[in-house]
Amino acid sequence: MSLRTRLAALLGISTFTAAVGASSLPSLGDPEIDARREQYGGQIAQLPTTQTRWNLSDLEHAERMADTGDLSKAAQLMRTVRKDGTVAGVLEARAGGVVRLPKKFRGNPEITEALEVGHDSVRSVFDEMFPAQELQTFAGDVILLGVGVGELVPVEGRDYPVFVRLDPEFLVYRWSENRWYYRAVIGLLPITPGDGRWVLHTVGRISPWNNGLWRAIGRAWIDKEHARLNKSNWENKLANPARVAVSPSGASQKQKQSWFRAVMAWGINTVFGLEPGYDVKLLESNGVGYECFLKTIEKSDRDIVIALSGSTVLVDGGAGFSNSDIHASIRADMIKGTADGLAYTINTQGIPQFVLARWDEDALEQSAIVEWDVSPPQDRSADADSLVKAGQALAALTTAATASGHEIDIEAFALRFRIPLRQKTRQKTEQTTVTSLRLPAQGAAPMKEAA
Repeated sequence: MSLRTRLAALLGISTFTAAVGASSLPSLGDPEIDARREQYGGQIAQLPTTQTRWNLSDLEHAERMADTGDLSKAAQLMRTVRKDGTVAGVLEARAGGVVRLPKKFRGNPEITEALEVGHDSVRSVFDEMFPAQELQTFAGDVILLGVGVGELVPVEGRDYPVFVRLDPEFLVYRWSENRWYYRAVIGLLPITPGDGRWVLHTVGRISPWNNGLWRAIGRAWIDKEHARLNKSNWENKLANPARVAVSPSGASQKQKQSWFRAVMAWGINTVFGLEPGYDVKLLESNGVGYECFLKTIEKSDRDIVIALSGSTVLVDGGAGFSNSDIHASIRADMIKGTADGLAYTINTQGIPQFVLARWDEDALEQSAIVEWDVSPPQDRSADADSLVKAGQALAALTTAATASGHEIDIEAFALRFRIPLRQKTRQKTEQTTVTSLRLPAQGAAPMKEAA
């Protein structure tokens, strides 16, 4: 089986999907592309387009563009939305909270140990390959847009790359080819997930942008932004009451003008000495016109929080919220969905490249995988207590069964209480298989730097 076939099977690429390298355009890693990107200091993303004022018509235009495969308008909207405090805070809690949960590695012990060991620093090899901040921004793109894109950039002196998130504004999907492209400063580049350079995460295989939150959050944010502007306009015009100067009917024009100028100069601690017929009044609005704007802002914030967290705990609190961790503020299924999706992308498009560079193609059959431990701390404590009680019960049952001439079915007991068991013969086989994977000799050629 060829390497291309192995990677296609690992990624679950459909037979009807464009084959790796099927595009006639050059892609990342090609010498001509590397030479051209050096002119831009290794940068491939274009200068982003900034739009500071948004209307609902812009959102509708972004929807039409997205359905043709152009995500530029939707990505511009989400970049603008991130400046909102509510969006930034809840997105930080969801995306940032997930990538900073404890990680667990499973699979070949030698590979898992290599991923967990540091490289002349306090961070592990995995954290060097996939920096937490890059993964957090990448996960935020996936949550908001339903798709995220990044690049595995080779690093001189290391046999593993570093993940760099790319701006999704320049993502293009061509329906006629069933392929994603990236509009880079050096031209249109075809995206081939799992080729060692591209990392593409989609929420669903068909129209993943329809599974993002950008339409719901975009509508709520636009309503909120307009309400804030209208509230400011109301405050500028009606928050300060108008001053009314009343003069007696028999006053001359000169006396009236003099009196009006005195009232116009009304400042702090101004005192008026009034004669009969002169008066000063304040003309105010009913004082409640601004409340409609506040209600719109409040509703928009709740819509945003519910879309991102699945509940309103971040807005109005709730039981256990005083402990304020990610499990108390974000719905559990959302945490698991984000963590599992991110882990799948890394396990199929990131870690295999590390295994290929340090070992060989055969090592992919026994590779390692990473997953984030999304179980709440109280659940882990409860599991530990259950195992302790199960062990005590097993000891008592074994004593009673032995006394009556019987024995306990350990495997059935372990299955009942979900206790992991491994036979000694299988353990020896695994240890024998592990010895077939060895680190490359010292002085192995590192990957070429491209950025």
